[in-house]
Amino acid sequence: MREARIQDDFEPTPPETGGEPLTTEQAIANLRGDDTGLRYYAAWWLGRFRVSEPAAIEALLAALEDESDRTEDGGYPLRRNAARALGKLGNQQAVSALIRCLENSDYYLREAAAQALEMLGDPSCIPALLRLLSGGVESAVQIPGKPHLAEPYDAVLEALGTLGATEAIELIQPFVEHPIKRVQYAAARAMYQLTKDDKYGNRLVEALQGKELQLRRSALMDLGAIGYLPAAEAIAETLAENSIKIISLKGILEHTLETSTTEPLKLSEDAIRVMTLMDSLL
Repeated sequence: MREARIQDDFEPTPPETGGEPLTTEQAIANLRGDDTGLRYYAAWWLGRFRVSEPAAIEALLAALEDESDRTEDGGYPLRRNAARALGKLGNQQAVSALIRCLENSDYYLREAAAQALEMLGDPSCIPALLRLLSGGVESAVQIPGKPHLAEPYDAVLEALGTLGATEAIELIQPFVEHPIKRVQYAAARAMYQLTKDDKYGNRLVEALQGKELQLRRSALMDLGAIGYLPAAEAIAETLAENSIKIISLKGILEHTLETSTTEPLKLSEDAIRVMTLMDSLL
């Protein structure tokens, strides 16, 4: 996924624990408690350390419905963290609750829910995601007074591509020409996943030459997500951090290994080529 997902793994400020490390039992207890800061951190912690035991899932699902932790502008920070954690934990119990979050007034909760649903991979969420695109590219404008568009279009487009929603192709294609580049890239990524047309992969390769580092990072992550092998050399040469280029190449390598027709335990020339590029960046 793109940069927003990388940032999700940045650790929030931990609560005071008297120097003792947080345990699974304490994190679950904190999440069920009344302290807003402890609950917020606990939701992040359970996702970060992939705590998938039933008690953790139950506590996160309860947090996903929480109404008490709300910002002045109507946001739900705890619910956002719970959504992200549930996506990482891979438990299908969360799908219906996350689909309901797509109708919430909090833009960032809708974004977190779309990303989580993409990770869970359950196609039952496709109709709900499509509804967020129903206004078409003409409605994908910035909300007055807000730093974001009407919907988290990049997260929705990425999810539909990953979920293989070929029924969404006609809705997605116009977003390739959206005026905001990160939305363009998300649409190109999804269109490549759904059509395997190289013109969409090449669109992302071209984006690696862009002037803004943040957008080059986004294109790198998108190319890794779709496993676009023709981009390998361009990725290695992109003006960006080697760590992100290696993540992108790792995605391509994994895709190459999955689709390889060579004998078991024998690397293909393409896999060796990508591994060589990764080694050059270390």
